[in-house]
Amino acid sequence: MIHVNEHYAKLQASYLFSEIAKRVKAYQEEHPDKPVIRLGIGDVTEPLPPACIEAMRKAVDEMAVRETFRGYGPEQGYAFLREAIAKNDFQARGAKIDASEIFVSDGAKCDTANIQELFDTKLTIAVPDPVYPVYVDTNVMAGRTGACRRGRYKGLVYLDSTQENGFVPALPDVPVDLIYLCFPNNPTGATASRKQLTEWVKYAKKNKALILFDAAYEAFIRDPKIPHSIYEIEGARDVAIEFRSFSKIAGFTGTRCAYTVVPDSVVAYTKKGEAVPLRPMWNRRHTTKFNGVSYPVQRAAEAVYSDAGKAQTRALTDFYLGNAAIIRALFEKAGFPVTGGVNSPYIWINVGKDSWKFFDRLLKRAQVVTTPGAGFGKMGEGYIRISAFNSRENVEKALKRIAKVLK
Repeated sequence: MIHVNEHYAKLQASYLFSEIAKRVKAYQEEHPDKPVIRLGIGDVTEPLPPACIEAMRKAVDEMAVRETFRGYGPEQGYAFLREAIAKNDFQARGAKIDASEIFVSDGAKCDTANIQELFDTKLTIAVPDPVYPVYVDTNVMAGRTGACRRGRYKGLVYLDSTQENGFVPALPDVPVDLIYLCFPNNPTGATASRKQLTEWVKYAKKNKALILFDAAYEAFIRDPKIPHSIYEIEGARDVAIEFRSFSKIAGFTGTRCAYTVVPDSVVAYTKKGEAVPLRPMWNRRHTTKFNGVSYPVQRAAEAVYSDAGKAQTRALTDFYLGNAAIIRALFEKAGFPVTGGVNSPYIWINVGKDSWKFFDRLLKRAQVVTTPGAGFGKMGEGYIRISAFNSRENVEKALKRIAKVLK
């Protein structure tokens, strides 16, 4: 008899973004004459940078000629891209990361989910709250938690992120094995200082724990004091794995390209306490279950690091930060406590009431889609997240509608 993975039954009734899509669809079917503006899910709207398009076109032309055609590429990614990443994203900031420690993939979401295959099912896992749902749900699917009670899963250690602590959680008061951190944070838009990240690295070293550091939004950091990578912190190479994405920096949400950094020196332990390097394990998992990102897409990603690509991606992220600034300004003027929108494309707003009710209010009265904070965890109740990923015209139109509702 074939049995199902019964851990799936523990998942809450609906994945956050599926529930949003369901409610929006129902509203649109009832009101087809009222166009909806989406400021919810963090999908980009602006075209790919010209440098990336040019590189992709050239690569496609290469695929049309026998002499330059490419079939299967290296699962870890082509050397030209891995070397460009190591040089520009890490070595240029003083972080000692080698190209051999970089694994190109089709998405940071996939990698943050798949990485947990390397670890024992009986780990003690710490997640911030509010939290990107993928961190939690994939561990539920893998059987690392008990049932969900009052919005939290038994077996997880929740790190409360609040307005009082700037949405940067304090260190756990109990030993934990695996720690998920995301900065600039999704959903709150908060950033962590060098001092704060240093404390996390020290904690991980002391407890022989591992940090999974999601830096998918680092390209939006403008404050020179804020680290872009956890590897800018001394000792982090030994206790952290970092995830990055081209989705937001260069608009690759539909093109798909990302990467994960697993340093040679990062280890986990056997039950006997023997240290095991994780890079070979991830390499084995990667080569067994992944066939690599296409050659034209990797050439497009490489173009991000050209002089033209750097200027164009900077302009792209500046554009979205401009959207974030005017969204933040509207809610601040209306008297709402706001986090994010600076060094981050997300604006986290304390609406002081039921998140889903406020979501429905903006959907039905302003025809604007946001994201209810309650969908990100218990501590997200009373907040909404607004994404800056849209055209300036749509953002300004949405804000005019919202302003009328707030009055």
